[in-house]
Amino acid sequence: MSCKSFAFGVSLACLLAAAPALAQPGGTGTLAQRIGHYNPAKVMHAPAVHDGAGSMDFGPILGANSLSTNLIFMHRGTINPHSGIGQHFHNHCEEMFVILDGGDAQFTINGRTSTLKTPAGAPDQMGHSHGIYNPNDTPIQWLNINVGVSKTYDTFNLGDDRVGAPLDKVPQFINFHIDPALMRPAPATLGAQGAVTYRRLLDPTVFFTTWSYFDDISIPAGASITPVVTPAMSTAYYVFKGAGTVTVNGETQPIKAGDAVPVDLGQSSSFKQTGAEPLELLAVGVAKDMAAKEALIDAPRPRPTGGRGGRGPARGR
Repeated sequence: MSCKSFAFGVSLACLLAAAPALAQPGGTGTLAQRIGHYNPAKVMHAPAVHDGAGSMDFGPILGANSLSTNLIFMHRGTINPHSGIGQHFHNHCEEMFVILDGGDAQFTINGRTSTLKTPAGAPDQMGHSHGIYNPNDTPIQWLNINVGVSKTYDTFNLGDDRVGAPLDKVPQFINFHIDPALMRPAPATLGAQGAVTYRRLLDPTVFFTTWSYFDDISIPAGASITPVVTPAMSTAYYVFKGAGTVTVNGETQPIKAGDAVPVDLGQSSSFKQTGAEPLELLAVGVAKDMAAKEALIDAPRPRPTGGRGGRGPARGR
């Protein structure tokens, strides 16, 4: 469905396409130009997103030009009190809402709704529907990631805001909770120096596109990830907490919470923590093609991390 065909309930991507002031970072230029930054003062206000209740405030931090693989966008913003994103389908792409901070949110996948304890997320696989609602009196902090079969975004709204939806005690869909207690020593493939910890929140079997993993990485004081090159895998990093520096192909830039760093196929990347708290990264892996993703699925598995959301064996890079 194109932007022009909407009678109401404009999609996230269509709203941003109509706002040139919120131009998305591209895949060309210096590293400083490629890194996306979340600035609450420069986001747009959007009511009734996908026919949802209330409103939200958000903007892009990475766009379709950020990686040569099929990352379509990474958005960051807030969902206002008693507001949400209405239930809608994606048939050519996969999307995931992550609530980073604030009250617990009501996630819907395929018409089944459960409250997930923040910070948490749930992927919407290709050909399925999803939505989210903030039942709290305060805003919740929201991250959205979209990966497609191609660079084309699609959506089909259901006209369902999910307000007052019945809640399942046990979620009937794939989900994860970000929990420091479940982190484990980083695998050798990360090139960690120091007590870096890691958890694979979602492995490649979860997704139908070339989306290959969603990882949580914590780099404590004095620690780092040494240069790593992955010719068949690109990664979009979101800085969840803390501050540090990133080096991509020899260019170094400071990074802080709210930044997004694209690392394309074959690029060398390393991270170093600075500041008072650990540098925590959320990493979105997107493979060059399905063959590269299948190779990751078939690779030897490190020890499982355990815990809900990544209950099975975690797979290394």
